[in-house]
Amino acid sequence: MHNKILSTLVLLTGMLMMSNAAIAEPLSVKADDDIESVLQAHKGKPVTIKLNSGEELTGKVGEVTGKLLVLQELTGKEFFDAAVSLDKIAAVIVRAKEQ
Repeated sequence: MHNKILSTLVLLTGMLMMSNAAIAEPLSVKADDDIESVLQAHKGKPVTIKLNSGEELTGKVGEVTGKLLVLQELTGKEFFDAAVSLDKIAAVIVRAKEQ
């Protein structure tokens, strides 16, 4: 019984470490990139966007159109999504590495 619990804990720890590694990746941009292309590259991944007003929103990148970003599963408001105007976004913040 003790070995089974220990094996389960080791498995769960490994899964958590791998999931964090999948989330963290360095941000890279090309000369012709803009906010829209950076968001497209992070579709389905968690990001924080800093608005021109200084407010920050964190969630998962959903749809990205020429004018709008759908930010899903907002942190602190997991049952809510937001449609954000691309021209109101000052920065896209991504987790680049683990501690």
